[in-house]
Amino acid sequence: MRRFWTQGPVNPQEHYVVSRSDEIADYIKRVEEGRYVVIFAPRQTGKTTFFQRALDVLTVDSDIEAAPGSVAAYFPIPLNFDVYKNTDVADFYDNLYHDICEEIENLFQRRGGTPSEALSQFLADTQLTNPHAMRRFFRNLDRLLTPQKFVLIIDEFDGIPQVALSDFLHTLRHIYISGKPRCPHSVGIIGVKSIAQLNYDRSISPFNIQDEFHLPNFTLEQVQELLGQYTDEVGQVFVPEVIASIHKQTAGQPVLVNRFAQILTEELNVPKTEPITMVHFSKAHAQLLHERNTNIEHLTTNIRKNPRFESVLMRIMERDEGVDFNMDDDIVNELATYGVIKKSTDRMCEILNPIYLYRIMRTFKPVVNGLEDQYLLGGGEKGFLNYITPAGYIEMKALLDNFRDFIARAGFKILQVPDTPQESVGRHLLLAYLDQFVKLIGGFMHIEVQTGRGRMDIIITHNQQKYIIETKIWRGDNRYQAGKKQLVTYLRSEGVTKGYYIVFDHREEPKPRVETETIEGLTIRSYVIPVMQELPSKVQNTSEME
Repeated sequence: MRRFWTQGPVNPQEHYVVSRSDEIADYIKRVEEGRYVVIFAPRQTGKTTFFQRALDVLTVDSDIEAAPGSVAAYFPIPLNFDVYKNTDVADFYDNLYHDICEEIENLFQRRGGTPSEALSQFLADTQLTNPHAMRRFFRNLDRLLTPQKFVLIIDEFDGIPQVALSDFLHTLRHIYISGKPRCPHSVGIIGVKSIAQLNYDRSISPFNIQDEFHLPNFTLEQVQELLGQYTDEVGQVFVPEVIASIHKQTAGQPVLVNRFAQILTEELNVPKTEPITMVHFSKAHAQLLHERNTNIEHLTTNIRKNPRFESVLMRIMERDEGVDFNMDDDIVNELATYGVIKKSTDRMCEILNPIYLYRIMRTFKPVVNGLEDQYLLGGGEKGFLNYITPAGYIEMKALLDNFRDFIARAGFKILQVPDTPQESVGRHLLLAYLDQFVKLIGGFMHIEVQTGRGRMDIIITHNQQKYIIETKIWRGDNRYQAGKKQLVTYLRSEGVTKGYYIVFDHREEPKPRVETETIEGLTIRSYVIPVMQELPSKVQNTSEME
């Protein structure tokens, strides 16, 4: 039986695989046109799997072969530059030559043929020592492979030695602009960093003939296709809401989609005769939000690399006006390269998916904020049990009333929470407060991102009930009122009749507010919670100076 897979490339013999037929067709068309294609995307987005499938198509698919009885139209070979990183120029070209020869032999074997005597002799007599020798090598190789068109696909291109980068790209560019026929007929370059990012001397790119190819995350239809393969083989179905929720929480990120499916089908021990429901989804989601896996480790490692990342990410999440998705800005460029942010429909920065948002918040949230003992007046976390009714439901109004009172009790101490940007402290404390509560009662908590910037929806699930809390930063009364309408729309989409709205007020003269309203038939309880701006001593010193 096949499996969902997260440890490297997938193949259809052993794993469930999204066909990406439209994307494959798009790439093959570019090969036919002789384009030099580049695709730069974060790690674990399915690039290698995609190009392995493209190689299979170029190698064996009858749709791209010449007339019956003749040789195939294309001669595609893969290379991987990951192992070249620490070599000098001479070693780079020598190893490149041997890898090309090995892949040529492998392709003949796959097709059940053997190289001609002339080709074998040519490969035996050739040496690659520099880019000029490479250019002549390809020109002579073209004569020996005609009528087949030589296609080169280079994975992990970031591994090319920096000293070899410029001349290698200049040579490919020279081959390209020399016109057709040419060898290589088409080149595919795959990496994490773009040519501009690899060109560390900030000079003009030597590869201005590139054709950029975008490999998107899975669509909802592709997630349905992937999970449907499992259902067809095993017979166990996913209820539609589970599939939609997986796509919403992951935004189609391939590794996260497959990891969700792994947990649901292999680790929760759901009987194969039963459907996979939202109860199972909640358990899998809670596990994924807190576990350490390679994808999440990539995320947390990358966002810690630069101290400026935290402030930019917090600004993206907390400001309604957003942050311009400006790839000329080094910080935005790096965060996009790492797959942390993406461009929204209005060309602003957006966190890739709700799971990443939650993990970013956890990464920058202090393990201990120093205020845990003040959450409840009586002390002791077991006091949280007082917010559960005899029927097992959460007294959310009382729970959030207490949080409001806790912020007031803490006063200036919230400014002493370690390593927390001032504008983020309210949300950090709310997440920590609710997290402690949810763990004690055995519930689940996660974050949803609906309208994007400035808004974060916290979802608590307990005893098959869903509780929705929307949070924002105070940006004026108009936006405060608009947030209520956004919450109403979201509540209706989730089939929930009551919601909670918390706005943190960082103004010098905040105005606390609590109100319960019925809006379009739904109940909204709203809080405007003042957040202390300055230590009392600072305020006093300022007054004395005046």
